[in-house]
Amino acid sequence: MMGQTKTETVRKQIVVDAPIGRAFTVFTRQFGDFKPPEHNLLGSPIAETVFEPRVGGSIVDRASDGTECRWARILAFDPPDRVVFSWDISPRWTIETDPAQASEVEVRFYAESPDRTRVELEHRHLDRHGSGWEAIVMGVDGPEGWPLYLHRYAALLR
Repeated sequence: MMGQTKTETVRKQIVVDAPIGRAFTVFTRQFGDFKPPEHNLLGSPIAETVFEPRVGGSIVDRASDGTECRWARILAFDPPDRVVFSWDISPRWTIETDPAQASEVEVRFYAESPDRTRVELEHRHLDRHGSGWEAIVMGVDGPEGWPLYLHRYAALLR
C-alpha cells in the first residue's frame, strides 16, 4: 500500500480447534478469560473484563474495588465473521479520550473445516496515536501482546 509502512499495522493469526461460531463466541463472550490479568490500567486487580457484544459497546475492565476502565469501543460486530474494536490506550499506557488518536483492531474468523477456524487479527492505524506510537507497536507485537492473547484464547478452545 502506498505511503504506509508495515510497522503501522500488526498482523497475527492462529488456527483453533473449534467451529467458526464457537470460535467467535468464545473470543467475544470470554475475552476476559484470556486477556492477561496483568494488563491493567487500574489501581486494583481486575475482577472481570467484559466485552459488550454490540456496536457501540465497550471492552471494560472492572477492578476488585469497583473502578472501571473502558479501553475499547466496539465498532463492528458481525457474528461469526468479524469484530472490530478501537484501541483507546495511548503510548503512555493511559486512556486515550480522542477517538481520532485511537487505533483499530479487526478480528476475522474463517472456517477452515467444520471444526477448525483460522483467526486473523489486524491492529491498524497505530500511527494515529501520535508521538511515541512505536511503543504501542512494540507492546502489541511482542510476546506479551497479541501473541499472548491468541495463545491463551486457543488454549480455552482445546
